[in-house]
Amino acid sequence: MGKGHELGRRGEALAAALLEAEGWRILARNFRFRRKEIDLIARRGDVVAFIEVKTRAGSGYGHPLEAVTWAKRREIETVARAWVARYGDPTDLYRFDTVAIVCREGEAPQLLHVEDAWRL
Repeated sequence: MGKGHELGRRGEALAAALLEAEGWRILARNFRFRRKEIDLIARRGDVVAFIEVKTRAGSGYGHPLEAVTWAKRREIETVARAWVARYGDPTDLYRFDTVAIVCREGEAPQLLHVEDAWRL
């Protein structure tokens, strides 16, 4: 496992802990459909959020939110539709969130949960 992969997994664990602290229940981690994936799927009340987690070790590649491109959003939407078709409930509300994390050496990680980050 490479450093980037390890950083990504650490970020997903930090994001899950943040969401749980905010009252969310994690329904799935790394839910896959075909070759695409959603990092986290979480529920709070009747809201189900499909969450993309982006983690960076610094600002050398820009802010983590910049990595959630139009193409990445389309991929996540495709996987979300598959999840809803399989597990969805017509009374639930669905949305797309992002969690941006910056983990600089020697500093506490900075987490930002962006609720309803984009719409279909």
